[in-house]
Amino acid sequence: MFRILQAQFLAPDVKRFTIEAPRIAKARLPGQFIIVRVHDRGERVPLTIAAADPAKGTIDIIVQGIGKTTRLLNSMEAGAQIPDVVGPLGKPSEIRQFGTVVVIGGGVGTAIAYPTAVAMKQAGNRVVSILGARTKALLILEQELAQTSDQLFVMTDDGGYGEKGLVTDKLRQLVAEGRSIDLVLAIGPIPMMKAVAEATRPLKIPTVVSLNPIMVDGTGMCGGCRVLVDGKSQFACVDGPEFDAHQVDFAVLTQRNAMYRQVEKEELEEFEAMRKKPGSPDFCRLGMQNPQAGP
Repeated sequence: MFRILQAQFLAPDVKRFTIEAPRIAKARLPGQFIIVRVHDRGERVPLTIAAADPAKGTIDIIVQGIGKTTRLLNSMEAGAQIPDVVGPLGKPSEIRQFGTVVVIGGGVGTAIAYPTAVAMKQAGNRVVSILGARTKALLILEQELAQTSDQLFVMTDDGGYGEKGLVTDKLRQLVAEGRSIDLVLAIGPIPMMKAVAEATRPLKIPTVVSLNPIMVDGTGMCGGCRVLVDGKSQFACVDGPEFDAHQVDFAVLTQRNAMYRQVEKEELEEFEAMRKKPGSPDFCRLGMQNPQAGP
């Protein structure tokens, strides 16, 4: 069991957890992730380790409640225990002195970009961060990124905060200004990462993306997280999660991630219906599996 020490919402449906996991905290490197299961019949969900404190034996994860399992996890509070947390998994980020590194975080992808931005700064790089979200309310880790970045730009779709526009708008502006960029790290929704890759491709700026496809075991055995990179099949859990953005087949990635969308939608609808009917047998069964599943 892994005890939740702190739980706090950062934005609507986005929650930060501090979890007691001393072995993972000691071994974790930037870019790696864990797989969480909230009850013994639940699905396995990959989540990036946003921060770790080896001295305290804790790790932080940031969870966006999109599907049934992530919403169930976000219903848990400090003092609750998560039965299964496996990690650290995946290859860590390549951290070295590149020069100027542009770190782009879209939505909850910022939680994945942040630890790598910290490590890049510690390695002696100049870090320029671009943080994007639909609205101000959905921005996360702005202050944390500001503290580790030489420059921070905030972009919102509605223009209600920071600058109006997309993260790619700011990236193109930096290039147009003659900024020398040695590496781009982009993490967020698939369309955003694809747009960044297309923006940097003709400029031959090395670009890295972190992929989060459907994943089951996290060891490369199930093949669920297969991605097409440079025309070859690779597994995000063991070969990634970071890949050369210019070699990723985003069309295949999008198609595979949508394979179970209808099933996920139906499961979420059933879950939400159970939460609204505490007296139902299904609600009770879920509560037995996870005492924290109540409303």
